[in-house]
Amino acid sequence: MKDATNNSSTIVENETVHGNGEASPTKKTTSKDKLRGWLNRYLRIKMTDGRVLTGAFLCTDRDANVILGSCEEYLSEDHAEARALGLVMVPGRHIISIHLDDWFSEEAISKRKRCTSNSE
Repeated sequence: MKDATNNSSTIVENETVHGNGEASPTKKTTSKDKLRGWLNRYLRIKMTDGRVLTGAFLCTDRDANVILGSCEEYLSEDHAEARALGLVMVPGRHIISIHLDDWFSEEAISKRKRCTSNSE
């Protein structure tokens, strides 16, 4: 019969948990890590009917449905005439592509602020 000791290791959710309770992350970046990095970042989603949605990525599920907060809808890709939708669930079966929306990145916002302050 084998003794359980404090030096044993267990693999849990891509982390090695040692007997002392400390976890050491693995080197490989997973899909879950990529999704976590997108949390609260603005995404641009192109849909099968031609609409484009932009909003803050809040969560997803196993069916690839996406929840966006502060969502706006555009009827075409030229981003003319936005319609505010608020909190939206986008069915995964209607998604053609998903991209990070650079328009809302901190770098892009600071560039726009500098441009407007220089023109005044």
